Amino acid sequence: MQDGDLEYDPGDYERLLKEPLEELCAVLGDRFARLDVPLQADPIRSPFRIYRDIRFSQDKSPYKTYVSASFPWIGEGGGVGGYFSLSAEQSYVGGGMWHPESARLAAWRSAIAERPRAVHAALRDAAFAATFGEVEGERLKRVPSGFPSDHPDAELLKLKDVTFGRQLTDGEVTSPELPDTLAAALATGLPLMRLLVELGADALIPNFNNTTPLMAAAGLGTTEPLEEAGEENEALEAVNLLE
Repeated sequence: MQDGDLEYDPGDYERLLKEPLEELCAVLGDRFARLDVPLQADPIRSPFRIYRDIRFSQDKSPYKTYVSASFPWIGEGGGVGGYFSLSAEQSYVGGGMWHPESARLAAWRSAIAERPRAVHAALRDAAFAATFGEVEGERLKRVPSGFPSDHPDAELLKLKDVTFGRQLTDGEVTSPELPDTLAAALATGLPLMRLLVELGADALIPNFNNTTPLMAAAGLGTTEPLEEAGEENEALEAVNLLE
């Protein structure tokens, strides 16, 4: 089969990429246990498929040009976890929460307003900052509903994803110590990941504006000029949480 300039050979893929990735995930499970990192690394469930989802993409190339795996938080993590990707161009290790449910994202924003010390303690943890720097993610253009437009943590409030990561060197990727490198890196992300996991505890606690995460998820409690209510799907998702 031909995918642009990429020739896909199932045998080569299995031998050179799929099987080594599965072995890596199996070893990582042991490394996580040794370091008391509550992430799940499973050789069957962790690796992503090589096939791209082309249903809504103009690019109809059927195969990814990289391999990757996810390591979800053990227990009720709400989508929080770690991630690893490998390609010819670059390799990456990171984690956080990507495209979280509306209520959990609203709880993150309430934590910024109500527990700024806890949030900044996780973000400024020495090992975390040295390894990953600052958190990343897609951002809103304006501060979300329920928060003042001049909030000192406006950039954190605008985040739609809360992720962290760093690139891996070729030396790290090809080293037999790669499992240890990945496990140690994700261990430094635990303060932030634990904070993100705790966000799902209570969606009914109000912020300074008497807006709960559940209300914010539905786009209610808007008081600032130029702020917009949530979209219909966000409101419906919030209502479903009450059922």
